[in-house]
Amino acid sequence: MTKGILGTKVGMTQVWKGDKVVPVTVVLAGPCQIVQRKTAATDGYNAIQVGYGEQKESRLNKPALGHLKKNGASAVRYLREFRDFNFDGDVLKADLFEQGEIVDVTGTSKGRGTQGVMRRWGFKGGPASHGSKKWHRRPGSIGQRKTPGRVYKGKRMAGHWGVERITVQNLEIIEVRPDENLILVKGGIPGPNGGLVILKAAAKGGK
Repeated sequence: MTKGILGTKVGMTQVWKGDKVVPVTVVLAGPCQIVQRKTAATDGYNAIQVGYGEQKESRLNKPALGHLKKNGASAVRYLREFRDFNFDGDVLKADLFEQGEIVDVTGTSKGRGTQGVMRRWGFKGGPASHGSKKWHRRPGSIGQRKTPGRVYKGKRMAGHWGVERITVQNLEIIEVRPDENLILVKGGIPGPNGGLVILKAAAKGGK
């Protein structure tokens, strides 16, 4: 079963685990309402559609609003699906996970604007010694001469960095606080504070 929940990144702190201090990211997980249940007979696959976050009805288009009202759900900001997730209730909460479970966390990385190759890709840059003029942070050669006479696709160059979907695998849940809908995940997770995150049972390597 691929269970999962939507949440919001609150920020980072640290907690004591025995005699060690563990850095954790606090996630406000849920509550998420079940908007739709899909089955292999009607949709070709089994899944549940989950809604998270309050939203004004005026900010939704008519198809989205009609879909939510048809299924008896209130206006939500985010809609996501979890395949092969059999859940009997109507609301997902933080107690879906337990302390010690291993999860994969997906988020959208922070936007950093246009960056050079040294910051974006970790290039070492040009020589910094005497005689080197205006070459310290340049990328160097990017192509060939006659053959093939072009720059290869995917060449690592300066450009926009960030705002990408990133998944960090096999993070441990240090603590679950159901009363506050909080899940404390060991280590850092992608995205800014207040950004949407998706917690799912680990696809590989997790217990």
